[in-house]
Amino acid sequence: MNWLNRLIGTILTACGLDITGRIGGSIRFFVYDTIKIMILLGVLILIVSYIQSYFPPERTKKLLGRVRGIGANIIAALLGTVTPFCSCSSIPLFIGFTSAGLPLGVTFSFLISSPMADIGSIVLLMSIFGWKVALLYVALGLMIAVIGGTLIGKLNFENQVEEYIRNVKSLEMPQEELHFSDRMNYAWAQVASTAKKVTPYVLAGVGVGAVIHNWIPEEIIVKLLGGDNPFGVILAAAAGVPMYADIFGTIPIAEALLAKGASLGVVLSFMMGVTTLSLPSMIMLRKAVKPKLLGIFVAICTGGIILVGYFFNLIQPRII
Repeated sequence: MNWLNRLIGTILTACGLDITGRIGGSIRFFVYDTIKIMILLGVLILIVSYIQSYFPPERTKKLLGRVRGIGANIIAALLGTVTPFCSCSSIPLFIGFTSAGLPLGVTFSFLISSPMADIGSIVLLMSIFGWKVALLYVALGLMIAVIGGTLIGKLNFENQVEEYIRNVKSLEMPQEELHFSDRMNYAWAQVASTAKKVTPYVLAGVGVGAVIHNWIPEEIIVKLLGGDNPFGVILAAAAGVPMYADIFGTIPIAEALLAKGASLGVVLSFMMGVTTLSLPSMIMLRKAVKPKLLGIFVAICTGGIILVGYFFNLIQPRII
């Protein structure tokens, strides 16, 4: 969308702003990234929500219930890619699947992949890092989901799920056949609802990105988060945990960090940390599982995120 960036630059210049300066550059970054992300958000949510209309919770439970072993973890991870875009949105579905009696490891594969490797991340990452990085990011996210869910399933931690969830009786509700117009109405409703919820986080993310892009000296970013700092990936993953955002809110920050010299592994670790292990989502998940299982979940995700970060740092010269 370089045409949009040029158009905004022309308009701001006509208004008397110096877009090469800090203030003008920050305003240009903020306006361009906000418009770009909101356009992508609308298109992606429309497409993903239409696909999601074919996988309501009851149908998903039946589908997963027919598969056993690692195949069920793979299907659960893939289904996670067509669910809402943040971890907090995925937890109610995780609770529903768990209370319906699905294997715990399978439900965790879904919970990990839903925020970490959704379809939207492919398109958004392609727009900044290229298709190789986007596909690798999603593939590795799915791998973490499958391995993590399988490991949790092997540990037999069913007793670590809160009692009220294990005792919920699932109701079998007939699914009426939806027509194209019904699915489109549902998709448009999801666009409006999701846009309303995520817009504040997008604006906050773009604001942070604008500050990083135009006000923080490049040498500071390179020193803390560049490839020469062996702890950069760990710092980035930890920094993402207190935040709450989805892939749309992290993109402008990631874009600014990369432009300032942060390594690719650091940027992607930060994005994974924010979308998968945000503090609000961990608080919600604690109401569903006991501390021991929550700790195992966080440890698996953190370890996977850090390994992914160092992997991308290692291959960065060959894919960018």
